[in-house]
Amino acid sequence: MAKRDYYEILGADQGATQEDLKKSFRRLAMKYHPDRNPDDAKAEHKFKEAKAAYDVLSDTHKRAAYDQFGHAGVDATAGQGGGFSDIFGDVFGDIFGGSRRSQASVYRGADLRYDLRLEFEQAVLGDSTNITFPALATCDSCHGSGARPGTSPHECGTCHGAGQVRMQQGFFSVQQTCPTCRGAGTVIADPCDTCRGKGRVRQSKTLAIKVPAGVDNGDRIRLTGEGEAGQNGGPSGDLYVEIRVNPHPIFERDGADLRCEAPINFSVAALGGDIRVPTLEGEVRLKVPAGTQSGKSFRLRGKGVHPVRGGTQGDLYCRVEVETPVKLTAEQKQLLRSLTDAIEAGGERHRPRNHSWRKGVRTFFDKIGS
Repeated sequence: MAKRDYYEILGADQGATQEDLKKSFRRLAMKYHPDRNPDDAKAEHKFKEAKAAYDVLSDTHKRAAYDQFGHAGVDATAGQGGGFSDIFGDVFGDIFGGSRRSQASVYRGADLRYDLRLEFEQAVLGDSTNITFPALATCDSCHGSGARPGTSPHECGTCHGAGQVRMQQGFFSVQQTCPTCRGAGTVIADPCDTCRGKGRVRQSKTLAIKVPAGVDNGDRIRLTGEGEAGQNGGPSGDLYVEIRVNPHPIFERDGADLRCEAPINFSVAALGGDIRVPTLEGEVRLKVPAGTQSGKSFRLRGKGVHPVRGGTQGDLYCRVEVETPVKLTAEQKQLLRSLTDAIEAGGERHRPRNHSWRKGVRTFFDKIGS
């Protein structure tokens, strides 16, 4: 496939000035940069194409050869020289002010983590809350420059603003971080009193957090750019809010489902009846059939949690437990004894589980005794 014309790629005329070419490339680089178009092969191709075109046309000698001979005049040298970091520094250096710096001297701020403790109701129903945490922020006195107000950092005399120097070791030339400015490209003669030349200060930061309904233990809320401030014009890091939900005295959560226990008395378990069960939307009546055994679970559809990422609302599983009465009066004790005698007289018909259990016990002892 024939190569496209470099001027056409950049959208510039053949007589365009270097400033015009720089503006054209900057526009394309910002539009098709891989960081802005993750997993987009077409955008990556356009970005590399624009980079190759600017690499040639921004060099006076390469441009002259291209203008005279076309691609044949530059194919032997195209791609040599600096990589994208060099071109990026040339084209976007004016964004950060001053002379061109090494890309390595611009640092993104650190990401932070905050453990947010929530009550059960806050997690399942959603809420708004404020959090306060320590973080490195841009110094207000020097606006991040590190220099005393009224002054500014000056270009490093060792690396001349590049942030890196070349060291000759025998036949090899090695590029390394400038020992004077430590990669910043500038040095501060008069440091800021507030941040002591660091450009950042540690301070407390307060943010309003909106907790979406349905969050659970281990969920994370990402707040872009709310982490620590970057250095030398770098972007701020992110804040990750980790959710921790306190245990609830009634409900236990299992994904989108809820579980709870409800005590019932002996009469309701034996004769049946209605009990009131709490849900996220208020109390509902649950019909307990006669002969319900302790530990029986009842499913209340759609009475669970709305998942935070969408989907069907969960269910509520209510487990009933027959409560043994305590502190009985003499009359109540006598009534229970009379009831017990009447039930025992009925045999297996009234207590089928007890009968099968006793049968199993007899079988067990018969086997070990034989």
